[in-house]
Amino acid sequence: MDQRTELSEFLRSRRARLRPEDVGLRDTTTRRRVPGLRREELAQLAGVSTAYYTRLEQGHGENVSAAVLDAIARVLRLSAAEREHLGRLTKPARRRSGRAAARVQRVRPELQQLLDAMEGVPAYVLGRRLDIIAWNRFGTALLGDFDAMPPEQRNMAWQVFLDPAARELYQDWEGKANDLVGMLRLDAGRDPDDPRLASLIGELSVKSEDFRRLWATHNIQDKGHGTKHLHHAVVGDLSLQYETLRPAGDTDQVLVTYHAEPGSPSAESLRLLASWAATERQAGSVGRGTERTSGAEEAEQAR
Repeated sequence: MDQRTELSEFLRSRRARLRPEDVGLRDTTTRRRVPGLRREELAQLAGVSTAYYTRLEQGHGENVSAAVLDAIARVLRLSAAEREHLGRLTKPARRRSGRAAARVQRVRPELQQLLDAMEGVPAYVLGRRLDIIAWNRFGTALLGDFDAMPPEQRNMAWQVFLDPAARELYQDWEGKANDLVGMLRLDAGRDPDDPRLASLIGELSVKSEDFRRLWATHNIQDKGHGTKHLHHAVVGDLSLQYETLRPAGDTDQVLVTYHAEPGSPSAESLRLLASWAATERQAGSVGRGTERTSGAEEAEQAR
């Protein structure tokens, strides 16, 4: 990923989404050739010269100070994740090497044991580039049988953009897809030299028009919490809360869990889903724990 190009396009996209009135300016022109703030308007509000900001927006951010970045981020109304991304794009010397970014991802045995013990909670672990590197059986019952998937498909972005079943599962597919693209953008800023991430982005760009459209927006999104509305083929509609937790010892991994409000219809539906999954497991259609562990390692070997 070319850092100068990314910096230029990111700043332009953030500037384009603001109107003069959004930042307390009165627009005295009847028509603007391009949407958003002008460079000189942003520079004035940030307290820098137009020439200085223009150079920055052209991708020359090597010597920009933290104070200037903070001022520009304030004017552009950047989120915390966007501010982090901007900082990484202007400080390429701090980025992780391609070898470090591509190292094998493994969860601690204790974390896998925790996943397996969460029998009533669908859960999985995401690693770098949104790879699905660990999960529990209830997670596969809710989101898909990760054990049975080819290693290269055990990736949340791959699932959402290239598996047609995802459009049936996520009722707000557009919102889910937009969030994932924002997360990949954030990962790309952290690890611009990761060859596996570049390969994934290339595959999604070639095979998915929706991915190309959303990637061009330069959305930045960190993993968080909220509500997901799902339509499951077995139990129907579900309204679930999801939480993202960061296990100690590896900042590249996040544990994602789903739960329903106690006493709600979705809680009953989850109970029915757990019963169905147990029946399927007894029939031998759900993978065993040993298969799951080897599958996660197989995914890394295939990437």
